[in-house]
Amino acid sequence: MFELPQLPYSFDALEPYIDAKTMEIHYSKHHATYVTKLNEALEKSVEWAAKQLEEIVKNYQSAPENIRGALRNHGGGHLNHSLFWPSLSPQGGGEPQGKIGELIAADFGDFIKFKEQFINASLSIFGSGWAWLVKDANRKLVITTTPNQDNPITQGFTPLLGLDVWEHAYYLKYQNRRAEYIEAWWNVINWELISERL
Repeated sequence: MFELPQLPYSFDALEPYIDAKTMEIHYSKHHATYVTKLNEALEKSVEWAAKQLEEIVKNYQSAPENIRGALRNHGGGHLNHSLFWPSLSPQGGGEPQGKIGELIAADFGDFIKFKEQFINASLSIFGSGWAWLVKDANRKLVITTTPNQDNPITQGFTPLLGLDVWEHAYYLKYQNRRAEYIEAWWNVINWELISERL
């Protein structure tokens, strides 16, 4: 059975950009619920309970119909958030250096152009979903979005950096001001980890 991963920092560590109360609810209520519901679904299938999380999310469409939706939604929610938390850091922000910085410059022109495109993608999501920086099969960096808790691995991409734009990720502090939340998020991105994911 899957478990809620431990946060690599305290709930208030990302203040003032992401507030402690939002972090606490987002992690201990929302993410925890995805884990609980995923495990409940997997209790109905010995075969699927033996699989790794990425395998479950990538291949959920071939799962038995009675658990397919839960694997997509709750498996995706667990995977997305397990990628999300470590990608944030109290010492984060700034422009990415090293290999990830070089690839962003090569594939988008420069960091400013990349940031503009990523922000536009994040703002374009209707309702709940995620914006992603991913690597495609040719090792090219691409910006994409997914609805709800879908993950880019279902589209053949390798996710490097994801931004949660569900309202529960920001509403306590930013209310309906998604653009302000997105702008604040750039100050806590753990570029060192994103570079390692390459």
